[in-house]
Amino acid sequence: MPEPAEKSTESNLPTYDLSKFRLKRILSNNSVRKSISLLGTFPDLSETDDAIVVFEKNAYRESDVATQPLSEESPKKPSYFSADLKVDTEFVNNIYGSYQVVPSRDLCGVKSTVIYPATDKHIEKYSICQKYLIRETPELYEKITLPYLSSSQFSLEWVYNILEHKQETERIVFEDKDPETGFILLPDLKWDGRNVENLYLLGIVHKHDLKSLRDLNASHLDLLRNLRQSAKDAIFKRYGLNPNQLRMYFHYQPSFYHLHVHINPVRNDAPGIWCEKSHMLDTVINNLELLPDYYQRATLPFVLYEGNKLLELYEKEQPVRVVVPAESESEKATVAASEEGFSDDEPEERQCKRIKLAATPEPKEVEAPAQACA
Repeated sequence: MPEPAEKSTESNLPTYDLSKFRLKRILSNNSVRKSISLLGTFPDLSETDDAIVVFEKNAYRESDVATQPLSEESPKKPSYFSADLKVDTEFVNNIYGSYQVVPSRDLCGVKSTVIYPATDKHIEKYSICQKYLIRETPELYEKITLPYLSSSQFSLEWVYNILEHKQETERIVFEDKDPETGFILLPDLKWDGRNVENLYLLGIVHKHDLKSLRDLNASHLDLLRNLRQSAKDAIFKRYGLNPNQLRMYFHYQPSFYHLHVHINPVRNDAPGIWCEKSHMLDTVINNLELLPDYYQRATLPFVLYEGNKLLELYEKEQPVRVVVPAESESEKATVAASEEGFSDDEPEERQCKRIKLAATPEPKEVEAPAQACA
């Protein structure tokens, strides 16, 4: 009989008061995602420890725009189409109208994420800055990336707290406790937990020796296949989402180095789904089926931000920020042709000309006819 889960020791109350947050600067303001990331402090806790506060407007739920017949006397549910809606008209022109509306309090929720104390890496992650694409070969991974990760990665204590049922036990959606092929499925901080349309889950494996894609080989196929199927089954059972409408993928580089998979609906424009960062779970499984050590052989591109210390290490190995002009193919062809003595001939034609020239005798000088003396 399985042991009952250990009761969570965490408190639902924050250890900080948001009303006492003091802003230092705005890290980013995303008009598309309707989110803003702020850097500041909680002076009542510490004058020196940085804090990051992220505000993001909640996604719309279909129930929020539901309407009901006027004759229906069922209990009123919060809706944008109700008498509580405050409307200010900006303009009306023919068939077009523009308005500013303020819905009821129940529909004005804003999701907030707090990171405290925040490290330089957290600040870098939430800041807008220049980005560079790094092409990481297996050799560069061993020489630069791995030593850097070993010395300066985020603390994984919060991950182990989840895996050991010390924190967030009430948020667990599904768990397979097998130490080799098992994992825990729970909501990502990006999801408000309310709107299934905006679902975002993480599948965190129980194995502690897997940091990222680079550590995966054919011996982990059972783990990956179990993660794929069991997560889909659990999500369908809990949320009713069609498994064929889910995307499951890894990030490289990941935000924390304990193997985990991201899961969200394909119709959801989730952060981090760009081609240079995400690797579909199906593709990863297929790659390992074709080549057992694929991720120990492959070149894996990834993005680094300006200010990242890993970027400085790569800059010492190869040009990243500075563009070094490469000699064009036409310039190479011109130089080679000048050395050969011909500019436009194919190699076979040049060889034929050499043979022809070698076989042609040198012309003899023609003696001028003798002229009679007068």
